Amino acid sequence: MKQLFSLALVASLLSAPAVMAKQVSFDNSWKEQKFSLFSKNKYSFKGSTLGVASDGAVSMAYCAVPESLWGASKASWKWSVDQSVPATNLRKKGGDDRNLAMYVVFLPEAEAQNLKGAGIRKLLGSNAARVLVYVWGGNHGRGQVLASPYLGNRGKTVVLRNAGTGNHSENVNLASDYKRAFGGTKGAVVGVAISADSDDTKTKVRGAISGLALN
Repeated sequence: MKQLFSLALVASLLSAPAVMAKQVSFDNSWKEQKFSLFSKNKYSFKGSTLGVASDGAVSMAYCAVPESLWGASKASWKWSVDQSVPATNLRKKGGDDRNLAMYVVFLPEAEAQNLKGAGIRKLLGSNAARVLVYVWGGNHGRGQVLASPYLGNRGKTVVLRNAGTGNHSENVNLASDYKRAFGGTKGAVVGVAISADSDDTKTKVRGAISGLALN
């Protein structure tokens, strides 16, 4: 009887549904980070959706990830672009405009505790930080990992979509992408940020991201 119970327990665990992903709400916890006094995007925070309008501008919207999700190994979201910048070279500093980018910031657990509550500029400036930047833009191959022109060996660009319009769903494995980009095991997922960048080409982006989830 004990053996039958054990087998039944194992079977129930194997058939149990996977843990549901935790959706990240686009609410007033998001803060905009400008990179210059006169250049910024317009963001509309609507709960499950973030709208972005960029007119020859660049800036970033950032949200700290709650400690309960620091161990997340996957992310998913939907994004759409109605108006696109031209294809650019994402390796070129000052010439790497893109429609949308999803930044995922990692820190070793101890450093994550030390920098808990810090803003995105301080996090990106930490030598311990590692950043994956998932990008819709440029004209590179899907899945290609590029050196970041701004973050040095602390950041890598992961190309998901070439410049252009449309609607797409993304599911990324943060753990495997981290290992491919940096080697080793990822740290705590402490922050996510979204940007649009059209200042170099003086063009426009109209886009949105919805259903952002971590698990």
